[in-house]
Amino acid sequence: MRVLVTGAAGYIGYAVGRRLAAAGHEVDGLVRRDAGLSSGVRAVRGDLLVPDGLPRGPYDGVCHLAALTRVRESFEHPLRYFAANVQGTVNLLEAVAAERFVFGSTAAVYGTPERQPIPESEATAPASPYGASKLAAEQAVRYHARTGAIGAVVLRTFNVAGSVDGRIDPDETRLIPKALAVAAGHAPHLDINGDGLAVREYLHVDDLAAAYVRALEAVRPGEDRVYNVGSGTGTAVHEVVAAVEKVTGRPVPARRRPARPEAPVLVCDAAAIRAELGWRPARSALPEIIAGSWDALTRADG
Repeated sequence: MRVLVTGAAGYIGYAVGRRLAAAGHEVDGLVRRDAGLSSGVRAVRGDLLVPDGLPRGPYDGVCHLAALTRVRESFEHPLRYFAANVQGTVNLLEAVAAERFVFGSTAAVYGTPERQPIPESEATAPASPYGASKLAAEQAVRYHARTGAIGAVVLRTFNVAGSVDGRIDPDETRLIPKALAVAAGHAPHLDINGDGLAVREYLHVDDLAAAYVRALEAVRPGEDRVYNVGSGTGTAVHEVVAAVEKVTGRPVPARRRPARPEAPVLVCDAAAIRAELGWRPARSALPEIIAGSWDALTRADG
């Protein structure tokens, strides 16, 4: 298939483009400026907020990953998040005719449910402008699919980590990149909110990319599917820090800060995507995620 990947130069978009190209698809990567794309991905220029400049194709499929993604920042700039994540998605749907559409969403659409692990049937209750904007974009995609115009798959991801092709996760607001930065001496300490017992799960970025390929190849026009994508294995913050210290052989000094109002546990129920698409995470054991990320970081340091 000929496939357009938005956000193709980003952390997840790079991995998705790489997997699609390896599977034999012809891949265009939508970028706003010159940026590194994976081998086999051709750069096309465009901005989701400037619809007249978007590529028209023809394309057989779209993987839509371009978005603003920082929860705390979204409280400071909510309109910016709704413009990028909702209007950008609508512009893309209107501009690019493709039978298959895979949308990158987030577990933030669930808010902080008590039921764990979280199934797709859990009620959505986003607790941030980021989560609300992604849910609104989901709804635009899914209602469009119900007209028969496209076949759509929404992939709700939890915490993505790891490295492919020596590329590191650049977002040091996330736990694993921040802990590794401390281990490498780039930061003096790791801030931990509360007692370090909050449990989250981690999925290797390459496993997530494989899910995009499965979803794109499986969906048919008129279908409307939603899947959680995650490892299903929860790990407490203090356990992640201990694993970073063990893998790197370096200390990770921590500074305790007041607890924030957050869910004690957020873990994914990914039974549906396993059963219906045959997807399984292959690289998401925490030591492998950390080891690959550490190797990429030390190589980047020279």
